[in-house]
Amino acid sequence: MHKLSKKQRYFLSVLSGILMTISFPYSGSLTIVGFIAWIPILLVEASISKENYRSRKVFTHSFITFLTYNLGTTWWVIYASGAGGCMAFIANSLLMAFVFYLFHLTKKHVGAKEGYIALLVYWISFEYFHYNWESSWPWLTYGNIFSIHPSWVQWYSYSGALGGTLWVLIINLLIFRAYQNVLLKGEAWKIQTPFFYLAGLFFIVPMIISISMYFSYTEKKDPVNVIVAQPNIDPYNEKFNVDLFEQLDVLFNSGKYKKELKPDLFIAPETAIAYSFYENQLQQIGLSNYFSKRQETLGGCPILIGASTIKIYDKKESPASTKLEDGPGFIEYYNTSLLFNNKTDYSFVHKSKLVPGVEKIPFTSYFSFLENLSIDLGGTTGTLGIEKEPQILTTEKFKFAPVICYESIFGEFVSQQCKKGAELICIITNDGWWRNTPGYKQHNSFASLRAIENRRSVVRSANTGTSSIINQRGEITHKTDWWVPATIQADVNLNKELTFYSIYGDFMGRSLSFVGVLLLLFTFVKYFKKLVNR
Repeated sequence: MHKLSKKQRYFLSVLSGILMTISFPYSGSLTIVGFIAWIPILLVEASISKENYRSRKVFTHSFITFLTYNLGTTWWVIYASGAGGCMAFIANSLLMAFVFYLFHLTKKHVGAKEGYIALLVYWISFEYFHYNWESSWPWLTYGNIFSIHPSWVQWYSYSGALGGTLWVLIINLLIFRAYQNVLLKGEAWKIQTPFFYLAGLFFIVPMIISISMYFSYTEKKDPVNVIVAQPNIDPYNEKFNVDLFEQLDVLFNSGKYKKELKPDLFIAPETAIAYSFYENQLQQIGLSNYFSKRQETLGGCPILIGASTIKIYDKKESPASTKLEDGPGFIEYYNTSLLFNNKTDYSFVHKSKLVPGVEKIPFTSYFSFLENLSIDLGGTTGTLGIEKEPQILTTEKFKFAPVICYESIFGEFVSQQCKKGAELICIITNDGWWRNTPGYKQHNSFASLRAIENRRSVVRSANTGTSSIINQRGEITHKTDWWVPATIQADVNLNKELTFYSIYGDFMGRSLSFVGVLLLLFTFVKYFKKLVNR
């Protein structure tokens, strides 16, 4: 039998983080590596358990793994704020290490088999929790690694991205058990074949199902013509320092489009209207007349555009409401989707999933002083107002989901919009904050998963980065290059039919979260029983 030395444990801890990193889109994009990436840290945990070392060593080693993973995949966050980025890396790594530590405790106090089942349950529960709490950061949901291989995960229309995480973890555990038996228990390789056969089966069957779904799925022909604009305005040096209407001219002149194709929607990026305005003053500030004139060159088609907007209330509406300094009432700021059908028909939908540290300061309901820690990205800072529930927008011809930037990585949120009748997903974003890094590429690729989950075409307008059109199988059919003004004009198919995921959302996350709570309670009961019986 082999005992892992201290150096070997640290090496394996870092190795696991590196393997997770290179399996992630555009941080290596070696997706297949994800199926073995967890094995080194699982070997470390098994060695620590076998030698009866203190449990805190598991936490230390797993923290190293997940810090490596966080740094390797999302290092580009530091372009927004060096200090804020470092805090995010550490906080998220601590959370991940804590979940891994809980798995170790269940394995230690309940049993090995129960412990490995607990790892599956706890990790899926954690990822689901990370979609829904105050400091949500689901960017590193492990099922996201398949966003660059849509043909592998067509069954996301049933499970969502959490199903991909479960798939990866099961295969990692099966292969790990073989390595554990050989390296730590001294067994022969030849008797480990059942684990490899089972791992192969778990890999091949979902892959065959997905590829079958991929080739058998056919979009119904229900086309609308869309124009996607990418103005390429530097968010650091131009966006908030140039005249508003000059910027809008750049936006609408960013490329050529064909009026004779009778476009049904013109889509512009997040905060393309960079300066905040009151929502009841669209006509007074000249935007209504401006859009009307632009519509003449677009054949009268509606315009979807991102804006920073303001509303005044008589009373405090939400934690984002702040008291007016020069009179009675409260004010709220929003990151907004504005749909302009015509001068008398326009609608606002506010962003609901806010970026922690930039658009929302977590836990300010309990600690109000935290509001001063917000990161300034050129627009409104502090906690913004949100919609009370997911909303959709309607043109004369169809309904669509307005999805602003960060919202596009929340699968269940988008599914709720589709459940409300959205026939198309429209993402507006500004990925220029992250410069030419993996960040904007990852963000664009995640949109493919939303297309698969809901069988909806996706149109994506980015200020810069990658603007794209994605079909209902998750394939990117059109995309723009980095740091160039561009326009895409193309037909996309609408779809009214609901997938299983559109109806039930992250049912797996909800179900396993309940099981996870019970497992944790059982673990602590067993732990306290051991204490009493000492």
